[in-house]
Amino acid sequence: MRIHLGCELHFEFPQPTPMILTLNVHFSRVSELERPDYLITNPPVPIAGYRDSFGNWCGRLVAPGGHFSLGTDAIIRDSGLPDPIELDAAQHQVRDLPSEVILFLLGSRYCETDRLGDETWRLFGNTPPGWPRVQAICDFVQNHITFGYEHSRATRTAYEAYAERRGVCRDYAHLAITFCRCLNIPARYCTGYITDVGLPPPYPPNDFAAWIEVYLGGRWHTFDPRNNAPRIGRILIAQGRDAADVPLTHTFGPGTLSEFRVWADEVPAE
Repeated sequence: MRIHLGCELHFEFPQPTPMILTLNVHFSRVSELERPDYLITNPPVPIAGYRDSFGNWCGRLVAPGGHFSLGTDAIIRDSGLPDPIELDAAQHQVRDLPSEVILFLLGSRYCETDRLGDETWRLFGNTPPGWPRVQAICDFVQNHITFGYEHSRATRTAYEAYAERRGVCRDYAHLAITFCRCLNIPARYCTGYITDVGLPPPYPPNDFAAWIEVYLGGRWHTFDPRNNAPRIGRILIAQGRDAADVPLTHTFGPGTLSEFRVWADEVPAE
C-alpha cells in the first residue's frame, strides 16, 4: 500500500528564533519513500541537517520574527500488514544484553525508574517474563490512564501519569517504558505517524503518535500502550530514551504554535 503523509505547522515568533526540527521519516524507512520528504519553510530559510546521538535526522534553522510555517509532504510504500506479534519473544537476563541497549534500562527525564520500582514489581512481578509481561504492562497502562488532549502537559512524568491517571499518548508510552525498565526489559520511546487503515469510521483528526519498542528475543518489538492493538501503517520518525530526546520541534526562545495539521492516509489504488 501507499501512504500520503506529512505535516504543516504555523508559528508566531516575536524575534528571530533558532529551532531544531525532527520531522523527517526515520532512516530505516527512507528507502520506501517515493520522493524525499524535504522540510519546506515559508518564508524560505537555510536548513542544516545532522544526525543526533540516536541516529534520528534533525534540521537546524533560524525562524524569522513574525509568522513562520514549515512542513513536510511525501508518499511512502508500506507492507499494509499490522504490527507483528511474537508471543514467544523471550526476556534476556541483563548480563546477556548487548551493550548498546543497556542505555534503555536506565531512568531518564520522564521515566523515573527509582520512583516506580517497588510498585512495578508489586503489579507485575508475578507475570510471565517476555512478551506476556510487556503485554500485561500495556493492558494495565491503557486501562489505568484516561486519554484526553485537554490533559496534555509537557512536564508530566511517568510517576505523575501513574498518580494522576490521565494524559495523552506520550504519557502512556512513558509509563509503559518505566514499568519495562523497572523489570529489566530495555524499552525506548518512538514518535511518528499512525494511519486509521483497517479501523471503522468515524476517524479523529490525524496527529503525531507516540509508542514504544522493547528488546526481547534479540531484537526490538513494537508495542502501543495507547491503542493497545496492532495497527497498519505505522511510520517511525524518531526514537530515544523518552520524549525529551525526540521533540518534533524545539525552539530556543519565545514563540507560539498557532496552527498545525498532520496527515497519514492511504492512497487509493488507481
